[in-house]
Order: sequence, then structure tokens, then C-alpha cells
Amino acid sequence: MGDKKALVPAEVIVRKILFLRGEKVLLDRDLAELYGVETRVLKQAVRRNIKRFPEDFMFELTEDENRALRSQNVTLKRGQHSKYLPFAFTEQGVAMFTP
Repeated sequence: MGDKKALVPAEVIVRKILFLRGEKVLLDRDLAELYGVETRVLKQAVRRNIKRFPEDFMFELTEDENRALRSQNVTLKRGQHSKYLPFAFTEQGVAMFTP
């Protein structure tokens, strides 16, 4: 997705992995950051290709899940709250982004 092919240390990626609904996932904003694109751009690409992302590849967080993450100070820093619920991508969903 992004133009740069910089290597990201594994530790950086591992710190972003969350455990939700029994799955290890990356949130859309973290995946967008890793690819060097805006979260909205990543989400637009997913919505245009939604058939490539079945429920075992990606799911949208519920209000309760999002609130729980915010209360743990995991999701967003102050002033970065999105009006849309985040997508969570499983390992298979993340693989859909790799060339």
C-alpha cells in the first residue's frame, strides 16, 4: 500500500497485536501506520474489496469492545478519537495486504 519498503522491527508489530474474540488482531490504525497510509485510506480500500475480508479475516469492533480498549488506554491517544468503530484484522486479513 505505502510507497516505502522500510523494515519494521518485529517488536514494534508484536506490541500492536491485541487479543479480541479469541483472535490475535491488528487494529486498522496500526496496520495503516505500518503501511504508511492514513487509516481512512486503508478502510476505504477494505470497503471497496469487502468480499476479500470475510469475518475470519476482519471484523468491526462493537461499541463495548471499543470502549473497553479506550478505558485500557490501548486504542487512541487524547484527541485521536474516530467517529467510526475500528476494524480488527486477523493474521489472514493482514496477509491480504501483502503484495
